[in-house]
Amino acid sequence: MPLGLFSRSPSLPVRVEPFFGYRNEARLFLNARAIRSAEPVFTKRSFWRDFATMVGQYLSKEVPDLPVELHYPLDDGRKVHSKVVTGPEGYARFEVDIAPDAPRPERTRWEKASVRWRCEEGTICEAPAYILTPGTQTQTGVISDIDDTILETGITGNLRMIARNWKRVMATMPSERIVVPGARSFYAAIGGKDTRPSDTNDASQAIDALEPQARVRPVFYVSSSPWNLFSYLVTFKRERNLPLGPIMLRDWGFNRKTLGKEGHGSHKMRSIENILAAFPHLRFALIGDDSQKDLAAFGAIAQAHPGRIAAVFIREVSGEPLNDEELHARDIIEKAGVPLWTGSDYTAAKAFLRSAGLELEGGVKKLVQTASKGEA
Repeated sequence: MPLGLFSRSPSLPVRVEPFFGYRNEARLFLNARAIRSAEPVFTKRSFWRDFATMVGQYLSKEVPDLPVELHYPLDDGRKVHSKVVTGPEGYARFEVDIAPDAPRPERTRWEKASVRWRCEEGTICEAPAYILTPGTQTQTGVISDIDDTILETGITGNLRMIARNWKRVMATMPSERIVVPGARSFYAAIGGKDTRPSDTNDASQAIDALEPQARVRPVFYVSSSPWNLFSYLVTFKRERNLPLGPIMLRDWGFNRKTLGKEGHGSHKMRSIENILAAFPHLRFALIGDDSQKDLAAFGAIAQAHPGRIAAVFIREVSGEPLNDEELHARDIIEKAGVPLWTGSDYTAAKAFLRSAGLELEGGVKKLVQTASKGEA
């Protein structure tokens, strides 16, 4: 193993990484993290260098007590400013009141803000931050899991499977990861196609070098992965033209609340609740898999928020029959009149979109052209 690959030199610069944010007409939500690291670039090199890259993502050196400013430009040329100080784990969390000066646009779009901090040499550093803004004419959004829903992990909770697939997690670049079969076509249909040329998705470019493109419908992600993997997951999705959107990741710690399925379920429920509360005008399609109690979580959401769930999609991964909790959740979903699809093939899920009233394939071009006129 080459020496020096895993050193965490204090000479590395302080960098603030903004995660994707979102807003409604009243408040803007954005998280960022201050760490000592170089800009991540996930290019395939060698096993040990790739392993060192991933170790560096997990073993991040956080920067606490750093003042960070958010600058959000309004359509009339003015800017909203907010300042926070990073916490013990380096997080800067912005929840900014922007009413009444920032009404939502008719069409869903990404808006560009910036975060600024004072570098160690005394100069002001800046990084772009992207804010997803669902349009007033958009009626439906998407909330999706990531692991084994769009990204194959080979891990379904069994320790033997985790040991067998450790290289996928610890030494594999995004370009080598396996996308769930049929996911690209399915997500294009449910979210609206991305018309960017595929050659714009160059993994060698830093995450800040490419602006995200809005889909017809806003897509949000909820994952049990740690915030350390934000750039990695964005690179994976960008390379495959999967829709980009805010990712609700987890703060990992070595305790029962953040480890295992218990932490996953509570994190997922809390994140979905926050999205539903932020966008009361939207109904949401929920997409997950059967390896981490997604069906149970979605059933609880459908029961607590009648009329808000447009459809539920569960990809079958584990090969295990439904347990009593999942059978109860399925009954709740079906009795609420929410279309439910379960299966292993997204081709069948894509066909299910029409019966669920969510079919976009074949009408996307017209939909994109007329969305600003109220046909989203």
